[in-house]
Amino acid sequence: MTMQHQPVETGSGTALLADEPTQDSRPGGTAIAGRSPSRMAWKRIRQDKATMTALVITVLFIVIALLAPVLTWLTSWGPITPDNKAINPDTGNQPYGSLGGISLNHLLGVEPGTGFDLFARVVYGLRTSLFVGFASAVVSTVVGVVAGLAAGYFGGWVDSVLSRIMDVMLAFPQLLFIIALTPVIQNALQTNSHGGTDENLRLLVLVLNIAIFAWAYTARLVRGQVLSLREREFVDAARIMSAGRRHILFRQLLPNLWAPILISFALAVPQNISTEAALSYLGVGVVPPAPDWGALLSDASEFFLQDPMYLFIPGVLLLILVLALNLLGDGVRDALDPRAHRS
Repeated sequence: MTMQHQPVETGSGTALLADEPTQDSRPGGTAIAGRSPSRMAWKRIRQDKATMTALVITVLFIVIALLAPVLTWLTSWGPITPDNKAINPDTGNQPYGSLGGISLNHLLGVEPGTGFDLFARVVYGLRTSLFVGFASAVVSTVVGVVAGLAAGYFGGWVDSVLSRIMDVMLAFPQLLFIIALTPVIQNALQTNSHGGTDENLRLLVLVLNIAIFAWAYTARLVRGQVLSLREREFVDAARIMSAGRRHILFRQLLPNLWAPILISFALAVPQNISTEAALSYLGVGVVPPAPDWGALLSDASEFFLQDPMYLFIPGVLLLILVLALNLLGDGVRDALDPRAHRS
């Protein structure tokens, strides 16, 4: 027995949907199961060793970030708990021992000067980097999708205005403007009892600033797809059946845009993580003593000759994370792009 497949017109082409079972006419009667685009994409991802490796590494980093409180509890050291016995005041508070003080007590050593456990700082810094990277990508993707849908579907003056705004945002030197805007916004907002900006507020400002300058890329991509899809037969059929604009936008067009949206999101996350690390390195993102990889790299540059592991460990981990996310984004793009798999 096999499954009878009916061709169904969608925005991206003709899809086969499984219907009622029927007898296979081929010898042996081997059953043929229908496969959705998502299942075929997942199969391509599983067959790509580089993408699967990147996926495993990404999931591992996410799990470590989520379990940061548990991991630091097991090691008995928090991210801002100093161990004065691990640093030598006679040598400028350099860690005792070799490799930055790596031992069973401090798995990655300690920070010179402060005595903070580097393992705890790294795992909590990973939480910060992943939060900023994913949160800013979500915000920019949502704004970009809404703007791209409106510009592509309505056209006319709506398209003209939104397209000019996209052009302006794409023309801005993103990093320079974020560096200029972030301290101004943070200083204008309410400060905490210690006279500094609350750390959660700093993260919120950082996420919004990155998203403000990133949404135009997604919007431009979605707009181009909508301009093509709105002339397709299934959209005309919806109009003939008196479907409203909301139905056409969110029930007809948006489901056919999930592939480019997912690709845009996957590629935005590593870029946003790199941007956040660069901002923290320059002192306008997360600032010490709050744990962050960019801030760690900034502090470690002063101790490179005395303690190279202090710079090497967070630097290599940041490289691995960003590389894995980029490879994963490339793999998702290849799996969802039908033109890349034509025989």
